Amino acid sequence: MWHGRAVTVAMSVAVVAAFALSTERTYTQSGYGPNDAPNPYKFDYGWAKLPKGRTWGAVVGVAIDRDGKSVWTFDRCETADDCSKSTLDPIMKFDSSGKLAKSFGGGMFNYPHGLHIDRDDNVWVTDGRAKDNGKGHTVMKFDQDGKLLMTLGKPGVAGATQDTFNAPSDVLVAPNGDIFVADGHGGNTNNRIVKFTKDGKYIKEWGKKGSGPGEFDTPHRLAMDSAGRLFVADRSNNRIQVFDQDGKYLLEWKQFGRPSGLFIDKNDILYVADNSPDELNPPYKSGIRIGSVKDGIVKAFILESVEVNGLEAVAVDDAGNVYGGYTNTLNFRRWVPKRVAQR
Repeated sequence: MWHGRAVTVAMSVAVVAAFALSTERTYTQSGYGPNDAPNPYKFDYGWAKLPKGRTWGAVVGVAIDRDGKSVWTFDRCETADDCSKSTLDPIMKFDSSGKLAKSFGGGMFNYPHGLHIDRDDNVWVTDGRAKDNGKGHTVMKFDQDGKLLMTLGKPGVAGATQDTFNAPSDVLVAPNGDIFVADGHGGNTNNRIVKFTKDGKYIKEWGKKGSGPGEFDTPHRLAMDSAGRLFVADRSNNRIQVFDQDGKYLLEWKQFGRPSGLFIDKNDILYVADNSPDELNPPYKSGIRIGSVKDGIVKAFILESVEVNGLEAVAVDDAGNVYGGYTNTLNFRRWVPKRVAQR
C-alpha cells in the first residue's frame, strides 16, 4: 500500500499518462473539431458530501486550497442567483475525501460570484449585485476561518471609480500580492480590469465595452500562468484575452469556446469551462476544454450533456482531478483521470 508522497507522485504520473492519450501527435489549433478532442476523464459521482438537508445552490466559484488537495466552493445558498435573505454559509471547504471541513459567510452576500485562494491561503470572493441591504458590488478577503480581512469597493454602491465596482465577477492575486479584479457582468455594468496593490490601493485599470483588443463584453474569470500573463475569460465575445500585468494586450484565443471559467495548473495546463447551453457560440458545446498555455492547442474535452448545463467554474487539484461548478442546474461535479480510476 502506498502512502504520503509516493501516492501523490504515482497519481501525478497517471495524470500525465492520461493527458498523453490526446497528445501522441502534434495538432494545430484546428486539428480537432470544436467538440471532438478526446476525454481522458471519468465522472466521479457523489464525491462532495453536503451536510444533511443542505442542497447545492448555483456553484459559481471553485478553487483549490494551497495544500493542493482540498477544494473550496462558493454557491448561492440553495438558489440560482440570490443569497440576500439566506443565513446558509455559501463558502465551503471540502477535504480530499469530499468531506465538508469548514464553511462560513452566511448572511454576508447577495450574489456570490468569484472565488480565489491566494498563496497565503486567504480566501477572496466577489459579490456582484446590490440590494437595499448595504451589501454587494464588493471584493472581500477572508482568512481560512472566515475572518474578514479586507473589503474593496463600497458595499451596496455601484460605480466605475477607483473605489467602486459594478458587478465584479472575479478576483486574482498575483505572486507579488497585486490584486486584479474583473469588474463587470454584462448589461449596463462595467467592462474593465482593475489593478490594486496588496494593501488595496488603486494602481490602474484598462478596458471598455467592445470587441477589439483590450475591450470586453463580460470579463467573467481570471487566471495567471507561470510567466505572469493574465488570462481573461471575455465571455460574451467568445474568447480568452491574454495581457501582461500592466494591461498590455498580448493575444486572444477563440478555440476554447465560450469561456465562463478558467484555471491554469502548476504545469501550465489551461482548463476552460464553456457554458454554451443556448448555443450562443455554435458549433461549440458546453464542457471543459483542456490545452497548454504555451501553444493554445486544445487536446482534451470533457463534453457535458444538455441536461446538465450551466458550467461556469473549473478547478484542478494537484492529483489531476477536475472540478466543475454549475449555475443553471445547481450542481457541483468531479472527474478523475481514467487511468487513475482504473487502479
